[in-house]
Amino acid sequence: MSHNNLDQFEQVFASSAILLAQAPGRLEVLGNHTDYNEGFVLSIAVDRNTQISFKKIEGNSCQVFSPAMADGIREFDITDFSTPLPNKDWTNYVRGVLVELQKRGHTITAFQALITSDIPLSAGMSSSASLEMAIVTGLDALFELQLEPKEKALIGQGCENNYIGANTGLMDQLTSLSGRKGEMVVSEYRDVTVSHTPLPENLAFVVINSNVAHDLSQEYNERRQQCENAVATIAQDKPEITALRDVDLQLLEQFKNKLDLFDYKRALHVVGENSRVQQAQGFLSQHDFAQFGQLLFDSHDSSQQNFENSCPELDALVKIAHQSSLCIGARLSGGGFGGISIHLVRAMDAEQYCTDATEAYARETGKQTTAFICRSAGGASAEFLD
Repeated sequence: MSHNNLDQFEQVFASSAILLAQAPGRLEVLGNHTDYNEGFVLSIAVDRNTQISFKKIEGNSCQVFSPAMADGIREFDITDFSTPLPNKDWTNYVRGVLVELQKRGHTITAFQALITSDIPLSAGMSSSASLEMAIVTGLDALFELQLEPKEKALIGQGCENNYIGANTGLMDQLTSLSGRKGEMVVSEYRDVTVSHTPLPENLAFVVINSNVAHDLSQEYNERRQQCENAVATIAQDKPEITALRDVDLQLLEQFKNKLDLFDYKRALHVVGENSRVQQAQGFLSQHDFAQFGQLLFDSHDSSQQNFENSCPELDALVKIAHQSSLCIGARLSGGGFGGISIHLVRAMDAEQYCTDATEAYARETGKQTTAFICRSAGGASAEFLD
């Protein structure tokens, strides 16, 4: 339980919260940009999360506060939040979730909420989906909405797509909801199903932040359109193809000369990622960690060359991983264009690798970076307070 969050609620609102919700961030292990192509993802919910304490109040005015934003208590009318605020206002994530709940016929009355988080912002660990899932999980409990997990994920995606303007898939929200300690989440996005596979105890992920903040909306939407263009071209001859999930490498190569070069390269990345997710589960079950790690390196190479969603800082971090005897595999994680890289190491080497990699990065680039060890954690939850 986050006593710091609850203490701040008392200080800010001069009363006690009645409910505390949390939702973890996530690491995308393999399956980059596959979710909106109806494909497959291997991910983990991490032991860093967003916490929100709640209390119902009288009247029509919701009050939300985040100490990280340093802009005081923000208020908005519960009957009038249909239009996003300008300048990428952070409260749009709260307002957008409320709009999606309202669309589905759920009645929410006024509330106070205090939001804290230890997930790095704009880094590729999905602080935004963590915020959305903490909001929807908290409101689900507070107002007894009885939402199914898939509907919660769709509400978060709806907030991103319709209110924020980022044409994202469902992976971030679904992982935040579905995490289990000691396990990875295996998800697919045609029927939107989830299973789990063990994360061996002797492995760990070191997260190294490029400290290049990413703004996904424009680049993300462009990449998604290119994937859809590739499907549309192939479907002219093969109407049974409805998403890149239906395309394997052999079929893609048959259509290479009919595809725009960029559409082909984007599709090549996604088709490869779907294959790598499938291969990874086999290697993990066989405890073949070297082959599993090589899939991470292959994934990054494809991001760099085919999807073009890497950046020099991320490439430098993966080069350092290649040169280290302690690292088994590494890649960018998340949307890309900045954000984080993930580095697969043996758990006993994790702290040493954090030191070695940050020092090597400073030597090679003259820039500072931050590294920390991530462990798998349980999914979003809410509890009423005594």
